[in-house]
Amino acid sequence: MTDQASENKTTNPLYKPWIERNGFAHWAIAIFWIVGAFILFQFTASIVALVLVASKKGISANPAEMMDMMQQNLDLLFVGNTSGQILFLGLATWFVTRLHSSAENRSTFLRFSFHKDTLQKTGITFLLIIAAQPAVWFLSWLNAMIPVPEFFSNMQNTQMQMIENYLRGDHLMVITLFHVALVPAICEETLYRGYVMRAFQKSWGVLPAIIISGLFFGLYHVQLSNLLPLATLGMLFAYVTWASESIYPAIVAHLVNNGGSVLMGTYYPESAFSEMTPEAMPPVWAVIPSLLITAYIVYWLYNQHTKQPAKEV
Repeated sequence: MTDQASENKTTNPLYKPWIERNGFAHWAIAIFWIVGAFILFQFTASIVALVLVASKKGISANPAEMMDMMQQNLDLLFVGNTSGQILFLGLATWFVTRLHSSAENRSTFLRFSFHKDTLQKTGITFLLIIAAQPAVWFLSWLNAMIPVPEFFSNMQNTQMQMIENYLRGDHLMVITLFHVALVPAICEETLYRGYVMRAFQKSWGVLPAIIISGLFFGLYHVQLSNLLPLATLGMLFAYVTWASESIYPAIVAHLVNNGGSVLMGTYYPESAFSEMTPEAMPPVWAVIPSLLITAYIVYWLYNQHTKQPAKEV
């Protein structure tokens, strides 16, 4: 591209993204899409699951009975959930990104970029998410001391009981990992660490983008009893994405975190589904090393990032 062409792209308003040409803020459109994607995802997941359960078990005129049938067929609920995530958190987010960026820069906007150090930082991120698990457990313990409305507590307990029953029963591990680990790792990272984080970064800067994208990620799961660890994990994934200038390390971290939960729930259900109470404080001998190692890796990633020239989108 010639210097003249580069200058034209910089000065010509037609080359600016749709949002900037029409006077909208990146963060405002991002919030609109977070809400819209969540509603569309939930609606689609429910409809697909309902259709699958009805085709297998038949339709009941009793809503409570129909709900019970759906809860007893968690594998079909997973199919509905996966369908909603792929369609709206993943594919639709890809198209919405076009409002914020030119077509040729869309992958870069979402940080689907592979650099010469991406593989190294993906490996470091793998170690980071493993080392952080006791600290995440500690955050879950802290969260257990915060009272939440009974409605949310009952809803989360119902969800956990459904998952526990499913993982304790006969299930095909590859299929479970696909629904619970692989699809969420790709689709949720595309939405929160790719789209949401970049949109808020363009409006407010890096630090607010990391914090806000993590908070929205935590709220997305509608689990107030787990909001603190989920939001912290979201911020950690966002930090890794910023430090590596690539979404791939966060996808791997998300995959490892969710996949590890599936493996624990399948092979060690007593530990995985033990009730988190204020009295069940995790051992200090595990939490302190976890915090120290996590802090060191975070610091190392920061140093590596500051040595490289900033990349503009």
